[in-house]
Amino acid sequence: AVCSPQWDALFASPESERPAASQRATNSYVQGAVDIPLLNKTVGQCLDQTAERFPDREAFVFVRDGVRKTFAQFKEEVDQAAAGLLALGLKKGDRLGMWGPNKYEWVLMQFATAQAGIILVSVNPAYQARELEFVIRKVGCKALVFPTQFKSQKYYDILKQSCPELENSSPGGIKSKRLPDLSVVIMVDSKLPGTFHMNEVMQAGDSSHVKQLRALQQTLSCNEPINIQFTSGTTGSPKGATLSHRNIVNNGNIIGERLGITEQDYRVCLPAPLYHCLASVGGCMVTALHGSSCIFSAPSFEGKATLEAVSQEKCSFLHGTPTMFIDMLSQPDFDSYDLSSLRGGIIAGSPVPPEIMKMILTKMHMPETVVAYGTTENSPVTFMGFPDDSIDRRTATVGYIMPHTEAKIEDPETGKPLPLNTAGELQIRGYCVMLGYWDDPDRTREVVSDDKWYKTGCPELQKRQGELSTFSRWLQGHKGKFSIWQRWQGVNRAGLGETYRG
Repeated sequence: AVCSPQWDALFASPESERPAASQRATNSYVQGAVDIPLLNKTVGQCLDQTAERFPDREAFVFVRDGVRKTFAQFKEEVDQAAAGLLALGLKKGDRLGMWGPNKYEWVLMQFATAQAGIILVSVNPAYQARELEFVIRKVGCKALVFPTQFKSQKYYDILKQSCPELENSSPGGIKSKRLPDLSVVIMVDSKLPGTFHMNEVMQAGDSSHVKQLRALQQTLSCNEPINIQFTSGTTGSPKGATLSHRNIVNNGNIIGERLGITEQDYRVCLPAPLYHCLASVGGCMVTALHGSSCIFSAPSFEGKATLEAVSQEKCSFLHGTPTMFIDMLSQPDFDSYDLSSLRGGIIAGSPVPPEIMKMILTKMHMPETVVAYGTTENSPVTFMGFPDDSIDRRTATVGYIMPHTEAKIEDPETGKPLPLNTAGELQIRGYCVMLGYWDDPDRTREVVSDDKWYKTGCPELQKRQGELSTFSRWLQGHKGKFSIWQRWQGVNRAGLGETYRG
């Protein structure tokens, strides 16, 4: 969910969510509804309450690994892991990097850190030594969690390039010249020199640490930072967008509301990577708030594995990028999968060709599919469709402004609001705007104004009341974001027409 190149998109606001007539008569401005109340809860409080409502419902399923956790089981293990992290010496406000593909330990750490007030740093699993060193140093990670290996990535060996002291360190006692903040390394599936095994973390906390955890939770505020997600850095080094509990709790809540997820047992298939906000917020946070079940088909995207998971697990929703859906539709045995349980899902990240959208709605049995748009800095979703949108609306627009969110078009040179039918820069304001870029006040000031408008850098045009159009000719500089995003998905796009490759 980032700025989309080559997307002649329309942002439209339904009558119930349009701003006052005086505001929309001449200026490019739209404001979302306020009928859904904003939540002042921490991530942990949301999980606790949902686990009480649906203790025996499956919360997370990792199909490839055979892992299944009910909400009650997950909640118990999250608290156990949180106490274990405290026992290892981590404290509220410390940063813990999660570096790896979609595994159970990823979501375990996402919620365990939140319970203990530790800030989760979402690390791209494809990072090499130079990128990893930059991220760890930038945010001052005290702990890093990763598996032994995934595909060609040998994580321990990559870390050793920046931290050669690791091999001769005691677990929890790392003292690194190049990574001075890093002291704790946790491996999810093995134990190499200088590291803890995840099982040791789960067993480290005793009754005193549980008591410490409960006392600490009373001090947590929903306005405190809880997640740092790095942008792709196409305009320089990656920037650590810092999000609060309030940011991601409310975005997850509103996404679930707009999808129409109720207290029924909805199962959501997530082939998207957890280090990206589509999965961590659009998937995991929706689960923690609405009680849906997250089904992870494989450690990284595989079209065949995704279709198998949907069929076997009877998923109701499927979230992904257009390239993922194209890959699934291109599977030679596509017709052999029973997708009748599907009803909808989220598609985000790049434009959706009309022919592909029609096949998603019909051949994949997803008539309630919605398009979502936003940026990491906005938690992430700021525009999103409705399940009953027309085919034209789904392919020509990125949906409607989200509740408690404002959007406007400004002249980037003068900073003045622009009239209708005039191109300018899209800006966003509301609960969703990040706290800032971690340890980067200058770059934060460049994109967040004193009155809290976030400058997306995406040029748009509001064509008429509440409708905006994205200009591809101004978005050349954003193309790198999409080439990076698609490359890390490992999608084989051979044989697809040029129209569908972007």
